[in-house]
Amino acid sequence: MIDALDQAYERRKPEPGLIHHSDRGSQYASTDYQEKLKQYKMIGSMSRKGNCYDNACIESFHSTLKKELVYQTTFHTRAQAIEALNSYIAFDYNRLCLHSSLGYKSAHRFEQLYDQKSAV
Repeated sequence: MIDALDQAYERRKPEPGLIHHSDRGSQYASTDYQEKLKQYKMIGSMSRKGNCYDNACIESFHSTLKKELVYQTTFHTRAQAIEALNSYIAFDYNRLCLHSSLGYKSAHRFEQLYDQKSAV
């Protein structure tokens, strides 16, 4: 989990104060993970105990991922699974799936528009 956070931070270099929302899993609550959030000047935010609606959007994503990729594919190695997941997220999901919360734009297009607006 910390490796994924490091990669995301290095790729995007977010401004201090970014809100990092997660569930209450021990990996996110760990001292090491919380220290990394502080190092990156991120604000940790966890879902409320017993409130499944706090993570509704990620639960929806996981459902889509499983239906469209995981249950349709036989992975022979861990590396093959990682490559397929990365490809699905980067190309299929982020570039093709439209989201009502983003004004019916894909995540990729929304990010492009955000970056253009921020550059002005």
